[in-house]
Amino acid sequence: MKIRESGMPSEEMWEKFFDIPLIFSKLRLNDSINDVAEFGSGYGTFTIPASKIIKGTLFAYDIDESMIKNLNKKVKENNIENIKVIQADFVNDGTKLNKEAVDYTMLFNILHAEEPFLLLNEACRILKPGGKAGVIHWIYSDETPRGPSLDIRPTKEQCINWMKEAGFEIKDSPVFLPPYHYGIIGYKNK
Repeated sequence: MKIRESGMPSEEMWEKFFDIPLIFSKLRLNDSINDVAEFGSGYGTFTIPASKIIKGTLFAYDIDESMIKNLNKKVKENNIENIKVIQADFVNDGTKLNKEAVDYTMLFNILHAEEPFLLLNEACRILKPGGKAGVIHWIYSDETPRGPSLDIRPTKEQCINWMKEAGFEIKDSPVFLPPYHYGIIGYKNK
């Protein structure tokens, strides 16, 4: 199932919306992390930089064939060996990773899906005990230049409640990721 369309802009415009080092720092994605699963890799905006930080493999999932081809091309051009690009309907079919397979899951700008619980439940299933789920999304405001329409855009409070229902513990307050996003870290209890 493709995630509800949120008007993906050109790659050049998209990448201007994110301070990736700040996002990774605030969401604690760092060199202590081994394996990562990314739900909706898109252009690879976060995939490529994360692969250069982590110790292990980054499993990059997307359903869109053009995004998969684009990311595979970048991986090859940059001679990156620790990214596994996977075209899959991860919403309906899951990731096919084993239970407790990864240390970190990236759910960036994706919880406007029709079934956010499916994504969060799968993220929790594949995380090792003590693992983290990093969530970012557009702030709930019509002042943002892009993002899903407000009728499908989740608020921080909705994301926190969904994460708790999926089994995550929220230890920290949501963080502001200027200029247009917020972030939340969910911890899988040991």
